[in-house]
Amino acid sequence: MCGIVGYIGTRPAKEIILHALARLEYRGYDSAGIAVAGTNGHLHWEKAAGKLSALVEAVKTTSWGSTVGIGHTRWATHG
Repeated sequence: MCGIVGYIGTRPAKEIILHALARLEYRGYDSAGIAVAGTNGHLHWEKAAGKLSALVEAVKTTSWGSTVGIGHTRWATHG
Protein backbone atom coordinates (compact mmCIF):
# COMPACT_ATOMS: atom_id res chain seq x y z
CA MET A 1 0.00 0.00 0.00
CA CYS A 2 1.05 3.56 -0.64
CA GLY A 3 -0.07 6.75 1.02
CA ILE A 4 0.15 10.36 -0.10
CA VAL A 5 -0.54 13.42 2.04
CA GLY A 6 -0.31 17.10 1.22
CA TYR A 7 -0.59 20.33 3.16
CA ILE A 8 -1.18 23.95 2.24
CA GLY A 9 -1.77 26.28 5.15
CA THR A 10 -0.26 28.75 7.57
CA ARG A 11 1.76 26.39 9.78
CA PRO A 12 5.13 24.81 8.84
CA ALA A 13 4.32 21.89 6.54
CA LYS A 14 7.17 19.54 7.51
CA GLU A 15 5.87 18.56 10.95
CA ILE A 16 2.26 18.28 9.81
CA ILE A 17 3.20 16.00 6.91
CA LEU A 18 5.44 13.79 9.08
CA HIS A 19 2.61 13.43 11.61
CA ALA A 20 0.17 12.50 8.84
CA LEU A 21 2.59 9.90 7.47
CA ALA A 22 2.89 8.40 10.95
CA ARG A 23 -0.89 7.94 10.95
CA LEU A 24 -0.53 5.89 7.73
CA GLU A 25 2.07 3.50 9.16
CA TYR A 26 -0.53 0.80 9.80
CA ARG A 27 -0.88 0.34 6.04
CA GLY A 28 2.65 -0.99 5.64
CA TYR A 29 5.44 0.49 3.54
CA ASP A 30 9.17 0.17 2.87
CA SER A 31 10.17 3.77 2.20
CA ALA A 32 8.97 7.33 2.70
CA GLY A 33 9.68 10.78 1.34
CA ILE A 34 8.81 14.42 1.83
CA ALA A 35 9.07 17.55 -0.35
CA VAL A 36 8.32 21.14 0.58
CA ALA A 37 8.24 24.28 -1.52
CA GLY A 38 11.07 26.62 -0.70
CA THR A 39 11.75 30.23 -1.51
CA ASN A 40 12.54 31.37 -5.04
CA GLY A 41 10.94 28.25 -6.51
CA HIS A 42 13.36 25.82 -4.88
CA LEU A 43 12.10 22.41 -3.80
CA HIS A 44 13.50 20.82 -0.65
CA TRP A 45 13.13 17.03 -0.46
CA GLU A 46 14.35 13.97 1.34
CA LYS A 47 13.62 10.27 1.04
CA ALA A 48 14.57 7.29 3.17
CA ALA A 49 14.28 3.51 2.95
CA GLY A 50 12.84 1.61 5.87
CA LYS A 51 10.69 2.94 8.67
CA LEU A 52 9.38 6.48 8.90
CA SER A 53 11.79 7.08 11.78
CA ALA A 54 14.63 7.06 9.21
CA LEU A 55 12.98 9.92 7.32
CA VAL A 56 12.27 11.82 10.54
CA GLU A 57 15.93 11.47 11.52
CA ALA A 58 17.07 12.66 8.07
CA VAL A 59 15.04 15.88 8.23
CA LYS A 60 15.13 16.68 11.94
CA THR A 61 17.82 19.35 11.59
CA THR A 62 16.36 20.99 8.48
CA SER A 63 14.86 24.44 8.83
CA TRP A 64 12.21 24.12 6.16
CA GLY A 65 9.70 26.77 7.18
CA SER A 66 7.51 26.29 4.13
CA THR A 67 3.77 26.08 4.53
CA VAL A 68 3.31 23.93 1.40
CA GLY A 69 4.41 20.33 1.00
CA ILE A 70 3.69 16.71 0.17
CA GLY A 71 4.76 13.39 1.64
CA HIS A 72 4.43 9.73 0.73
CA THR A 73 4.95 6.20 1.91
CA ARG A 74 5.65 3.48 -0.63
CA TRP A 75 5.46 -0.28 -0.72
CA ALA A 76 7.66 -1.59 -3.53
CA THR A 77 5.95 -4.55 -5.12
CA HIS A 78 7.24 -6.64 -7.96
CA GLY A 79 5.38 -8.78 -10.41
